[in-house]
Amino acid sequence: MEMQPQQLGDRSPDKLAGVPLTPRRRVDSQEGRWREREQSIEGWHPVNARRNAKWWYSAFHNVTAMVGAGVLGLPYAMSELGWGAGVAVLLLSWVITLYTLWQMVEMHECVPGKRFDRYHELGQHAFGDRLGLWIVVPQQLVVEVGLNIVYMVTGGQSLRKFHDVVCDGRCKSIRLPYFIIIFASVHFVLSQLPNFHSISGVSLAAAVMSLCYSTIAWVASAEKGKTRTSQDVDYALRATTAPGKVFGFFGALGTVAFAYAGHNVVLEIQATIPSTPDTPSKKPMWKGVVVAYAIVAACYFPASLVGYWAFGNQVDENILVTLEKPKWLIAMANMMVVVHLVGSYQVYAMPVFDMIETVLVRKFGFRPGLTLRLVARSVYVAFTMFVAITFPFFSALLSFFGGFAFAPTTYFLPCIMWLTIYKPKPFSMSWFTNWICIVLGVLLMVLSPVGGLRQIILKAKTYHFYQ
Repeated sequence: MEMQPQQLGDRSPDKLAGVPLTPRRRVDSQEGRWREREQSIEGWHPVNARRNAKWWYSAFHNVTAMVGAGVLGLPYAMSELGWGAGVAVLLLSWVITLYTLWQMVEMHECVPGKRFDRYHELGQHAFGDRLGLWIVVPQQLVVEVGLNIVYMVTGGQSLRKFHDVVCDGRCKSIRLPYFIIIFASVHFVLSQLPNFHSISGVSLAAAVMSLCYSTIAWVASAEKGKTRTSQDVDYALRATTAPGKVFGFFGALGTVAFAYAGHNVVLEIQATIPSTPDTPSKKPMWKGVVVAYAIVAACYFPASLVGYWAFGNQVDENILVTLEKPKWLIAMANMMVVVHLVGSYQVYAMPVFDMIETVLVRKFGFRPGLTLRLVARSVYVAFTMFVAITFPFFSALLSFFGGFAFAPTTYFLPCIMWLTIYKPKPFSMSWFTNWICIVLGVLLMVLSPVGGLRQIILKAKTYHFYQ
């Protein structure tokens, strides 16, 4: 809700100096203070506070946003899809999501002189102010909050794996909730970093770690696979019953969708890049995206294919959990995962912080600053920590969130906005391409949450809270 000039009080310099104000001068003074306040709020926003990023910022921010917990679950998804369907789904997802990401980069400045710095702003331009807000914001929040919850779970699991590998049975066993709390404690501090620019160092470290631990995962899997015979590895689908195979297939689709979630923060990342008529932001942004997707391919495909080749349908939900030796390498890889998840959490949390603080400032009149940031962001981190401790179902969460919200925001919502804004000629190449993506994305959205929800229900039957 915009703050109107008449709501800002009456403390003009003229009145303070004892000079009587005419109605016209009073309105001008109030409007001036209102504009000044709006400019200060725009300069404070976590998303677009600074616009001095280079193309390589786009590259490592996108790598950090995309390569995360999802890559660790891809070999498990392969065990539910099989070789043929698994390779096809991985390739198709990479191509479709690169195309839709290009669309979002292009649409960032589809109106001359205006930048859509947030996903919901582009949605409002495409669908109308009210409808666009209701279409985009709930889905984007589910994606970003869901990712933060899953990263809490994965961060805790990786810390526990590191502890268990290093201790090698010599230490007292510690329950998963305590490791999630340890992981969350880092975010209570890092969440106070004010904007995207301030987390660039964390994001860069996270991007480097993602490439490192993905490489360790597939290289260690390859070494393990050399010592196994064909009798030790079974490539039949993980489930043995027909319903299990069907639901497992649906769940695996959600896991793959989860791995391509960078679209939910791409406009916010592009908002940090300067733009001029001669050099629009889409040029350096797209250059960074291409580099990021090359790194994504280098992480996803070897980890998925080699991990499944080495362990078959016996691979765990998290490929690093399956690996046991060499211990020092597995311990190091798990700590790399922790570092990466710290950065990924912050990249996805920043747009949420932007939404929360904007509502508190504009609608409820809170003053932007350290106090607001400290309270609002700490409450959010505590919320994601609590949910993660309560429902630590890693692969099921990947599948459910992957289909429920990731599929729309990544696979087909950009295509719908493209058709609405640019209106390509019916039955043209652009028209056909977008409708194919829409149909595949809708199928993914409908089918994959079913598999994830079934896994959650099955695991909930034997799960004891907070143990």
